[in-house]
Amino acid sequence: MSSLRIRRPDDCHLHVRDGAGLRSVLPLTAAQFARAIIMPNLQPPVTTTERALAYRERILEALPAGVKFEPLMTVYLTDRTEPAEVDRARASGHVHGFKLYPAGATTHSDAGVTDIRKVDAVLARMSELGLVLQVHGEVTDQHVDVFDREARFIDSVLAPVVDRFPRLRIVFEHITTREAVEFVHHARAGIGATITPQHLLMNRNALFTGGIRPHHYCLPVLKTEPDRRALLEAIASGDARFFLGTDSAPHAKHTKEAACGCAGIFSAHAALELYAEAFDAVDALARLQGFASEHGAAFYGLPYNEGTVTLVKESWEVPATYRFGSDEVVPLRAGERMHWRVVQ
Repeated sequence: MSSLRIRRPDDCHLHVRDGAGLRSVLPLTAAQFARAIIMPNLQPPVTTTERALAYRERILEALPAGVKFEPLMTVYLTDRTEPAEVDRARASGHVHGFKLYPAGATTHSDAGVTDIRKVDAVLARMSELGLVLQVHGEVTDQHVDVFDREARFIDSVLAPVVDRFPRLRIVFEHITTREAVEFVHHARAGIGATITPQHLLMNRNALFTGGIRPHHYCLPVLKTEPDRRALLEAIASGDARFFLGTDSAPHAKHTKEAACGCAGIFSAHAALELYAEAFDAVDALARLQGFASEHGAAFYGLPYNEGTVTLVKESWEVPATYRFGSDEVVPLRAGERMHWRVVQ
């Protein structure tokens, strides 16, 4: 197959930051995607519906003239979030879920939830009103190996929540392990998962090829080759529980190339091209439209997007950097050649 036309897709997990950085990276996403679920881990975090709506307006203002793109907002859960915030979120018409960051799990997660039982009343109200819980699925216990934190989270946090709240819809974000794939495959209705391009295309060896590769560092961290193969099998299966979420997370180059570098991989510059490469590798290009354009929309109760995008098998070189406000960001595959390209 040398070309592929698909329904205009959605990115169900995206970081676009704020201010000048937002204005730099947002056009790259809007060129490919009609909508995106926007993550709320700014500084300060987006902990209320009021803040989410204000952030939405800043995103819309940052769009290039004439570009259509819809930000789908989320609210950051904390130990102090009240059930009434769920009512405000539902009434807004623009907030589509609440994001669970275990405190200390990833970038800007210090204000996250310290004990899942502290937000039981909020989860109960979300179940009643149909709002989605988006989960960063890692425990933060320093005694648990970093490569085991997702699997441990399933047993200690996620599975009990799924059982306690049988009507709560949950997205297990950016899954990375065979255990996560199997959990989602066998879970009750209302459980979905997003998968990133980096976890489909790289295993943890990519962190150390020729030396430390800080631009391959993300959380959850890259896992083993058998884990990567499990993710590829999941997308090739066509199972509607799995859908596209890039977790594209820009950081200024100097904050990645540092003694204590930030976690996050920037992929918005070539998101669909990267996914096309992964699907092509397992002879599953026919499944890409469902994964990118239909499964996530159906899970969130959204209509399918109008219009299409076309991918062609054509070689091009990824720039070494992109502008990120007054700084620059290093993209995934910087300086390398890609073999799929989106054409408008």
